Amino acid sequence: MSTSESRTVEQVVDTARHPLSEPGGPAWNDLVARVRGELDASGCSVLADFVRPELREVLRREGASVEPSAHFDVETVNAYNTDVTAPLPAGHPGRITYERGNAFVPRDRLPAGLIVQRLYADPLFQRFVAACFGLPRVHELADPLAGLCLNVVAPGMEHPWHFDTNEFTVSMLTQLPDDGGVFEYCPQIRSAESENFDDVRAVLEGRGEHLVRRLTLRPGDLQLFKGRYALHRVSAVRGATARHTAIFAYSERPGVVGSVPRTRQLFGRVLPEHLAAAGNAVRGDLLLD
Repeated sequence: MSTSESRTVEQVVDTARHPLSEPGGPAWNDLVARVRGELDASGCSVLADFVRPELREVLRREGASVEPSAHFDVETVNAYNTDVTAPLPAGHPGRITYERGNAFVPRDRLPAGLIVQRLYADPLFQRFVAACFGLPRVHELADPLAGLCLNVVAPGMEHPWHFDTNEFTVSMLTQLPDDGGVFEYCPQIRSAESENFDDVRAVLEGRGEHLVRRLTLRPGDLQLFKGRYALHRVSAVRGATARHTAIFAYSERPGVVGSVPRTRQLFGRVLPEHLAAAGNAVRGDLLLD
């Protein structure tokens, strides 16, 4: 490994706690094995204090500086992000709706020198992420908006129960709210073969508390998560400070671009890349979302 390959990791990551700078070494292998074990057991692994202590306030300020560029929208949604006016059978969990107040700063509004930009594009960080998910490699999304973005949950808003369209997610909390904004999830509540509507409905109706786990996340923590099969949400944010999370979007295959409707929903606009990719989406399962 060259010095240039390790530079971002050495500068940004607390490598005393998280030895990313020695790929394939004993400490690296131990860390990857731990993360894989946690992902297998619960679909989630958190690397606390991933970013060096002296950079955590810088991380927060960088996110706060771009918050004004977030596209904000309030809409009525269900857990599957499907058309809420479409007819569904009685008792179907997709009939349960929420008001989602969400905002995203797209990648093309994030300056190149930000800590999260440097990490997202770093080959050594990508190698670590791939190893944790048991993949030969991961690819940055070809999507110029969704590849890396900052999620902003403003005071009084929440990111209600939902499933991810991609099988795995990498994210980092960059700013804590004054209160609320807790990450809650139901690991492996569904599978590629079964939607498990009964348990999903129980959680949405408040009867499935035994299925819900909660995470205490701090700025600079790295979260690896299998959100395709885990129902999850961020509870309502209270106080005067928004909750910020950087979302590092990778794919197992190159060239992935978001759909036109979903891109417009999240960012309020589409680019020629989205129009060119329309109709070419590849799905790995037949789940609703």
